Parts: sequence; C-alpha cells; structure tokens
Amino acid sequence: MIRIGVDFGGTKIEAAALDAEGRFRARVRAPSPGSYAASLEAVRDLVAEAEREAGVAGASVGVGIPGSPSPATGLIRNANTTHLNDRPLQADLERTLGRPVRLANDANCFALSEATDGAGADSDVVFAAILGTGCGAGLSVGRRVIAGRNGIAGEWGHTPLPWPRAEELPGPGCFCGRLNCLENWISGPGLARAHGTGQTAREIVEAAAAGEPGAAAALDDYADRLARGLAVVADILDPDAIVLGGGMSNVEALYDRLPAAIGGYAFSDVFMTPVRKAVHGDSSGVRGAAWLWPLEP
Repeated sequence: MIRIGVDFGGTKIEAAALDAEGRFRARVRAPSPGSYAASLEAVRDLVAEAEREAGVAGASVGVGIPGSPSPATGLIRNANTTHLNDRPLQADLERTLGRPVRLANDANCFALSEATDGAGADSDVVFAAILGTGCGAGLSVGRRVIAGRNGIAGEWGHTPLPWPRAEELPGPGCFCGRLNCLENWISGPGLARAHGTGQTAREIVEAAAAGEPGAAAALDDYADRLARGLAVVADILDPDAIVLGGGMSNVEALYDRLPAAIGGYAFSDVFMTPVRKAVHGDSSGVRGAAWLWPLEP
C-alpha cells in the first residue's frame, strides 16, 4: 500500500513514499538538473531511493508537474520548467521506471492532496487555489482529479479579473498574451504591483498588520479582487470547500474577510462554503502526486 509521489519544483525534484494512512515513509529530493534527459534519470534515482528507504519495490508512481499533458498529443505544454515542454514525459517516465505512471498538473495535485486528507477531506467537491508567485488552481471531485476534456480545468489564473473597476482597466499585460488576467492581481507580485511602492507582498502584509493606512488599503483591495475571482468559481462550480495555498494563503486576515466578501458577489442569497488554509502546505504537491493512485479502485 505504499505510493510514490514525485513533484517537479522550480529548483528541485522530490520523491516521497506515503503509506495508506498518508504518513511519509521516505522523502528524498535532488536539485533540478536543468535538462530533460537528466530529469528522467533523477526521477529514476529518487524513486529507487524512496523505495529503498520505505522497504518496498514496484510501488505505484504519480508525478506532479508545472504544466499539463496535451490530450491531443500527450506532449507537455505550459510548463515553466521549460525543458519539459513538447516532450512525451509520461511515456518516457514509464519507459524509464518500467511501470505505469500517472501524471497531473501540480495545482491539481495540490487540490487532490487537500481533498484526500487535508483541509477539504470532509468535502466532495474541492476547489484549491495556489496564491504564490503566480496563481494556479485545481479541482477534485470525490477525491479524484478533474482535469477536464482539454486538460485545462483549474486554469483560473488566466481568466480575467471579474467586475473590474474603471481604475483596473485595461489591466496589466500577462505572459500569456492577454490583458487583466486574475493571476496579475491576486498573486504575491500582483499585490506588490498594484500597491506600487516597491514593497514586497510580505512587507505590505506586515505594514497592514501594523496599521499603515496605505498598506491596509492595498490589502483590502487584494481581498476584494480575490473575492470577485472566487465568486465566479462559486457561481459556476459551487464547491463544498475552497482551500488556499501559496504564500498569500498565510495572510490570516483573509479567512475572516473572504466568506462575506464572496457572498456579496455570488449570485445567491447565501454563501456557506468554507474558505480554509491548506493543511499540508508545501508538501501537498508530492502528497497529491502519490494520491493520483487512489486508495479505492
């Protein structure tokens, strides 16, 4: 009942062995080697070491990546670890490891982790958003990842800021080529850009907590924009739980503000969905990758 999860981070690759209760039996990592062939070898070696430490062989392997496989070609797309793009990663990993491999976007792995034994474990439909240097999201239903027909479910960060105010238009440009993507408002750098003082998101949050009026106003605007984005999710999906991860999820004031703020925008007379902080934090990626092989068949 040991499952191996592999997480492709920006600077490292991590592998972990989880038992059926979600306890780590091994956890190993190595710096990202920066090339495709070397990455395959690194995964092979990390999986072997995780199995050795956990005392198993032939364990299931799930892999989370900062991108997604195209359902048309099987090739990786949109990965900021760029040497993965346009490569048949799943097929190559299966050949390298000599076993089936399940592959998913890292935000989907985050959602699955929190839905399986984290902040959304009591919920059937979980929407989980990562608010960090960018903005990604994932969707889990019945403790299974929903990737969607085109493999883009959860690409919430590249939807436009809802109900923009005049001063928010036309909005900042995004690397995807469009204007006013939500990511450029509700990521940490998005908060810093909107405040425009040169302070980092962390410095703005600390100044707001200390009572500095400009920083407090910037954080108010941030919470309002996040609420608008989540209200659209509520209107379309109406999840049982919303889970937040990434650096901005550590702003504790958000959890008091967001339910009422989302309710003010949602097309409903009530908004009862809990908004929760992720339980597993930075471990959710590798945990969710392992849970791509569910406990129930």
